[in-house]
Amino acid sequence: MASKRMKLHKWRDLKERTLSPAARRRVDESVLRDAIEMTLQGLREFAGKRQTEVAEVMKKTQGELSKMEHRRDLLLSTLRDYIEALGGHLEIRAVFDDRSIIVNPLLADS
Repeated sequence: MASKRMKLHKWRDLKERTLSPAARRRVDESVLRDAIEMTLQGLREFAGKRQTEVAEVMKKTQGELSKMEHRRDLLLSTLRDYIEALGGHLEIRAVFDDRSIIVNPLLADS
């Protein structure tokens, strides 16, 4: 018995044929927003690191790292250390209606 195969289409082609430019823009913005908003665990997985690897770099136990990944509130220095252990760097932005400004806490008045 021969089975029917459904023809596969590339998302890009379907999007171009079926969505208006405004709808395509909304989809693209949504995908970008979803890609950017990640949990710490998701960020670690995206970086291809295991908890034990990151914990070793941060001089923490795997259990401590796991608890940290699930906290809702972190010190900026802890977040910076975590991101650097993943191989990245932390950048903080203040976003307003018409502009985005990089915030550098090191420039704070003494």
